[in-house]
Amino acid sequence: MTPYNLVSEIDATLDSLNRSERKVAEVILADPQAAIRSSIAVLAKAANVSEPTVNRFCKRFDTAGFPDFKLLLAQALASGVPYVTRSVEPDDSAELYTAKIFEATMASLAIAKEGVDPAVVNLAVDQLIQAKQIAFFGVGACGSVAQDAQHKFFRFNIPVVAYDDVMMQRMVAAASSTGDVIVVISNTGRTRELVDVAALAKAAGATVIGITSPGSPLARHCSLVLGVSEPEDTDIYMPMTSRIVHLVLIDILATGVTLRRGPDFLPHLKRIKESLRETRYPLEPEVDVKRK
Repeated sequence: MTPYNLVSEIDATLDSLNRSERKVAEVILADPQAAIRSSIAVLAKAANVSEPTVNRFCKRFDTAGFPDFKLLLAQALASGVPYVTRSVEPDDSAELYTAKIFEATMASLAIAKEGVDPAVVNLAVDQLIQAKQIAFFGVGACGSVAQDAQHKFFRFNIPVVAYDDVMMQRMVAAASSTGDVIVVISNTGRTRELVDVAALAKAAGATVIGITSPGSPLARHCSLVLGVSEPEDTDIYMPMTSRIVHLVLIDILATGVTLRRGPDFLPHLKRIKESLRETRYPLEPEVDVKRK
């Protein structure tokens, strides 16, 4: 079966669109990647139409609105080299694939930004700041995100660890209890081992926060889901943009905890930062080449 391709569908319906909707279609077809990165206001301005016109155009293609349309548009750009990134073609030059990877990453971040619920972020920060201890779980590419999270969160005077070993994850989950928070990171939410450890931790009384796809098997075993519908298909392609999105979500949570701690906590963070000063060479003054 040929997968649904929104770009082809837009092109095929051009003649049936009214004048305003056709303007929207032409702007999107001229640069689909830019359309993915755009806000509805930016796209409306580029097409010289109103925002309701853009929203009405999006709904013609069985989407709930502009954010849903952009997700479908990103999925439509799925042709490419397996195990690299879907937007890269076999004959791309270094100039092309460098630009494409930057653009794909920026597009994914724009989609994630619109999909993240600030209310859920706030609830997650509530749980993290009250935790007796925090554990971050991930495997594969998400294991490196878990390690980054440990690096961020150890500064908050809360015991924190990160594990990418499944056996350790199972033991920690089984030994957890009320007051512990376990953050499980998985793009697909379908990794069996992570679904199992989330269920173990929740049964033991821990709060389980999932950074994962909404509605996934993992999400069903989480107390709280920071859901991101990342269109990257990691069954075929090497995880790239999804990993960056997860790192940004960790930064958002760490920032939330920092702000919740208040200004009295800043001297503590400053001492940690200053402890690194002796590990670095001092900045050298810039040399004025012309005067030299």
